Amino acid sequence: MRKKDIVLGLLAALFLAFVLSPFASPWPDGLERVAEDKGFLEKGEVEPALASPMPDYAWPGIKSERMATSMAGVVGTLMVFGAGYGIAALLKKNEEH
Repeated sequence: MRKKDIVLGLLAALFLAFVLSPFASPWPDGLERVAEDKGFLEKGEVEPALASPMPDYAWPGIKSERMATSMAGVVGTLMVFGAGYGIAALLKKNEEH
């Protein structure tokens, strides 16, 4: 795959993450909803082993909830891209040897 295609794909993903993240559903996902309905949601509420850098998609220092959510989407997209690119680079390096 050409680098130009990778960059264009990344830019498209970043644009979508920035624009669409604020429209994410505010309602709980399926598993959380079942835990809530069955009355055991509180049992899963424990102190996390690692503190989240963006709890509930809140970006420190940004007062606008929509902008903070957009930034969280962009950062998440970059993190996933970086991990995927790194794994692909390692796999490619192993194929060459």
